[in-house]
Amino acid sequence: MPSSVVAALLLPAAADATEDQLRGARCVWCEGGPLNAETAVDLGEQKSPAGSWFPRACQRCAAAWAHRGLFEHAPMCEQCTDDAARCETGRVLYRLIRQGPRP
Repeated sequence: MPSSVVAALLLPAAADATEDQLRGARCVWCEGGPLNAETAVDLGEQKSPAGSWFPRACQRCAAAWAHRGLFEHAPMCEQCTDDAARCETGRVLYRLIRQGPRP
């Protein structure tokens, strides 16, 4: 996952995460039920002062945080205002929103 997308998602600090969140077994935001390969959104290896950690999110939280991130990103991104399809950050955030659960 591109670092610009991770930045837009505003991951919590590793120091505030539980052991299960640090290793990707629980959602980094809601710490809901256990995650598996079908339900998890992999947010990539992250570096912190304490070392590497491997956050993952449930699809609901990933979509919600991507939605918020896209609203923050798009108005300030020249590429998004010119041609949103050419902005990798915007495309990935949009994809995360679309992968989320439908009401």
